[in-house]
Amino acid sequence: MSAVESWSRVMELLREQAPADHAELPGPATEQMLTAAEGRMGISLPPDLRAWLLQNNLDLPEEEVDDDVACCGFAGFPDETSFFLGIWAMEKLYANHRVSGGVNPPDQPDNPFWRNEWIPFLSDQDGWTGKFIDVRDGRIGRWFVGEITTTGEYASLADYFDSVAETLTRIGEGNHPVCSAVDGRLVWL
Repeated sequence: MSAVESWSRVMELLREQAPADHAELPGPATEQMLTAAEGRMGISLPPDLRAWLLQNNLDLPEEEVDDDVACCGFAGFPDETSFFLGIWAMEKLYANHRVSGGVNPPDQPDNPFWRNEWIPFLSDQDGWTGKFIDVRDGRIGRWFVGEITTTGEYASLADYFDSVAETLTRIGEGNHPVCSAVDGRLVWL
């Protein structure tokens, strides 16, 4: 399955399980938005990430952005503490992590905390933890400040979205230990 197909499955499940949450999600990014962001970031978005953003650009409306936090997004999706990033939030967090020389720390190129080839697409509000896509091979990794970064957690963005769809399925079946759908919204216990 492609990233777009997997994301479509996530959106269908969200529409079924939490229609109020689904209704608040914004529309797609435009090619112009993505091209401009790539220019400012100095890196090309991988095809799967680009295709996903052309389906849903999950940036908050400008009036809801909180300048006091590193990242903003739609709370409670895909889990209780993190959210998917739209292109503006990705660009902002990428700029925060980007380093001259491309690797942080520079003396650990085989096991860095951050590489410039990693583009974050999911984060907590502080930008301390999240998931990224590696532009070199499309694999999904995870970072957490103060811990070793995990690369290859998922083989692709589609595989990660499939895991989100599985979580939404469990929620819909009432089989998720810490989340349920109440009044059309995901509620985390």
